[in-house]
Amino acid sequence: MNRSEIRDALYPNCPIRNVLSRVGDKWSMLVLFTLESNNNQRFKELQRNIPDISQKMLATTLKMLEADGLILRVAFSEIPPRVEYSLTKKGESLLPLINNLISWASDNMEDIIESRRNFLLK
Repeated sequence: MNRSEIRDALYPNCPIRNVLSRVGDKWSMLVLFTLESNNNQRFKELQRNIPDISQKMLATTLKMLEADGLILRVAFSEIPPRVEYSLTKKGESLLPLINNLISWASDNMEDIIESRRNFLLK
């Protein structure tokens, strides 16, 4: 599936597949979570706060999140040019779910790692 497609190619009317294909990638949740802690961040601030993301991947992720209406991009006509990213109301409404997933992952990570070990020893 091409990431630029508007809908999931196999299941175009499935809201779960359509939303998860966008926010369930490697970087989207991290960008949203990072914007939650400090809204109105510039590109370089986001890149510093997510140190292992490449410039290209951050730009791509920001464009996708903006296209989905989860973040807002505001360009200021100044010299030098300044662009800031912030969460929209829709993006803010997703954060409790992301925070629940983070809590669940933190609570269960040791058990999951142990289960993986046990599985590999079979």
